[in-house]
Amino acid sequence: MKKETKQKKVYEKAINNWPKEDRPREKLLRNGEHTLSNTELLAILLRTGTKGQSAIDLARKVLQKFKTFRNLSHTDLAQWKEFKGLGPAKIAQIKAAIEIGRRFREDELKEKKIKVKSSKDIVDFLMPRMRDLKFEVFKAVLLDSQNKIIDIVDIDQGTVNQANPIIRELFQKALQYFATALICVHNHPSGNITPSREDKDFTKNLCEAGKIMQVKVLDHVIIGDNKYYSFADEEAL
Repeated sequence: MKKETKQKKVYEKAINNWPKEDRPREKLLRNGEHTLSNTELLAILLRTGTKGQSAIDLARKVLQKFKTFRNLSHTDLAQWKEFKGLGPAKIAQIKAAIEIGRRFREDELKEKKIKVKSSKDIVDFLMPRMRDLKFEVFKAVLLDSQNKIIDIVDIDQGTVNQANPIIRELFQKALQYFATALICVHNHPSGNITPSREDKDFTKNLCEAGKIMQVKVLDHVIIGDNKYYSFADEEAL
């Protein structure tokens, strides 16, 4: 009991006062980031705690409230008010780190020049980034003649209700990268993957433009909340 009490007192102190072998940052550098718990990883981002609690204590409370890193990524500032010592700067650091993790998957897909064989190949990589977005975003997956990925680019303009700017930009990007085929991917912030009338009209116009531009439209994928709709899978192209 005395040993446990003594250990508890140690861990109530700032992390800088912990034994070196137990500090998350040193542990990461010594053994690798994969050896750390979610609490320890979050504590490294937080860097410091508040009076009476270490960064580990604070990280543990945050994860007890939000449960997962995914939940941390799409919260607003009002949901963090109960945590003293967590201001906009630290919250921004957490959200930025999570977004880096998401983009890593997309960068990996580009670098490996993976051959796309199905809609799921694309969804597995883009779902983590796109499922939680609160606004509609379009991406073009650009492919070569062997259906290998050349690049994945963001489309800057328009929504499905203003289709022409999107279609123009999709094919501008395809020609710029000498792509012979493309897959259009966009999200539904509502989480509902059922294609709207506008989605269907957009897809029809996209395919027609592809024939004129001699760039094959292989698919149009709608991303929802851990679900997706593929026009190619549903034979709706």
